[in-house]
Amino acid sequence: MGALEKHDQDDLPEHDCAALEGIVWKKLDRWVLPMCTAFYFCAFFDRSNIGNARVAGMQTALNISNYQYTVALTVTYVPYIAMDLPSNLMLKRVGPHLMLPAMATLWGIVATMQGLVTSYAGLLLCRFFLGLAEGGLFPGLALYVSYFYPREKLQIRIATYFASASLTGAFSGLLAAAITDMSGIGGKPGWAWIFILEGLFTVVFGIFSFFLLPRSPETAHFLSLKERHYVVSKLKCSRAVSDDDRNDDVIWMEVLRAIRSPQVLMLCVVTFFGGTLLFGLAFFEPTIVAGLGYAGNQAQLMSVPPFVLAFLASIISAFVSDRYSCRGLTAIFFATWCVIGFSMFYAASTSPHVQYASLFFSVPDAYAGAPAAITWMANNSAPHIRRASSIAFAFVASNSGGILATWLLGSLSPAPSYTAATITFIAMSIGQVVVSSLNLFYLSRKNRTKAEARLSVTKHDEPQDLGDRSAWFVYSL
Repeated sequence: MGALEKHDQDDLPEHDCAALEGIVWKKLDRWVLPMCTAFYFCAFFDRSNIGNARVAGMQTALNISNYQYTVALTVTYVPYIAMDLPSNLMLKRVGPHLMLPAMATLWGIVATMQGLVTSYAGLLLCRFFLGLAEGGLFPGLALYVSYFYPREKLQIRIATYFASASLTGAFSGLLAAAITDMSGIGGKPGWAWIFILEGLFTVVFGIFSFFLLPRSPETAHFLSLKERHYVVSKLKCSRAVSDDDRNDDVIWMEVLRAIRSPQVLMLCVVTFFGGTLLFGLAFFEPTIVAGLGYAGNQAQLMSVPPFVLAFLASIISAFVSDRYSCRGLTAIFFATWCVIGFSMFYAASTSPHVQYASLFFSVPDAYAGAPAAITWMANNSAPHIRRASSIAFAFVASNSGGILATWLLGSLSPAPSYTAATITFIAMSIGQVVVSSLNLFYLSRKNRTKAEARLSVTKHDEPQDLGDRSAWFVYSL
């Protein structure tokens, strides 16, 4: 780290620390957070706008069945899942300032090409390469943000860019309604323009981000040397990064330690359930709304309000979770509300208005609960490779849930009632409550054990590679 290695936070006067505390996080929030939000926004747009294109007539134009549509969605997930772990392990070595913009530019090109397809085979090919190019972005962003913010400040940042996914759901409906009116321009139908315009936006942003995205706090051009030192010292103090950069090298034993950690395994179950709910609603909410009696642009517009509420719920809950360090309770709270939402949808099969109202429970809670689970995972895994692996495993589980969701809502559970899917979602929401509670209990017990160990063992008596298993690493609850 060069000059940064010569400093320690204790070297700074107290008044300097107070002044820096009020400056550095605001600078990072102005530079890092908007970029991460834009990456996530574009990624979710380009992966989920196929639902809006379907409502706008893509399925009819390409003459594909519901089963074929489900296969097309599934094809996206296969390379997506395959890329999660290797891309996260490569991120720090290649450099996020190069890897993330390159990914965005490539998947933007593929997303644009979807608007040019004239056959089902062409759609399948585009969806495969979309997953291949975009795969690894979501876990990569979670890992990237953890390079800049200490553990206690992480969820509000992850939730901020993650909430853009809910805004995607809102704006996607509004944009789709407007873009569909371009039907006939250039000889292209409205659904094709949805892919073309939104994909081109991603390409432009991807190229633009090469020049703006910082690699790390140590190299951030907008921070002074003292500010860089302060950020790094805070990261080390919170055990967000290792004291020695050599501990962050890829060690395959750390990958194994990650998957063997009980808290990682339990949160993978939680994110599998959550991913099933989240991606099911992301891809099929416009179709669900259309099945309630709305059609065309009205269906696109009526799909917007639940996503707006999801954005607000994500931001407010993340602020509370960071302020009171209650990751587990946040996850449990929103999973409970998902139980209520899906139960309403199931019980009111003859009342479209009640079913529509149920989306104001299930959509916000599926979206707001996800940042809590991912932050909980990132907070409780160290050193770097163990954390990178844990986050990747969480997204592998989440995207695997997405595959299940596409089949549940695509062909295994007929519209408009989606009975089998709704019952499954209720069971998974309950599962989230149970497993999150077990994880909370486990981590609380481990923290008590560590507190007792600190009374009889000094920090220097411990092995160097314990990471989150160190008695001095306090798990976030």
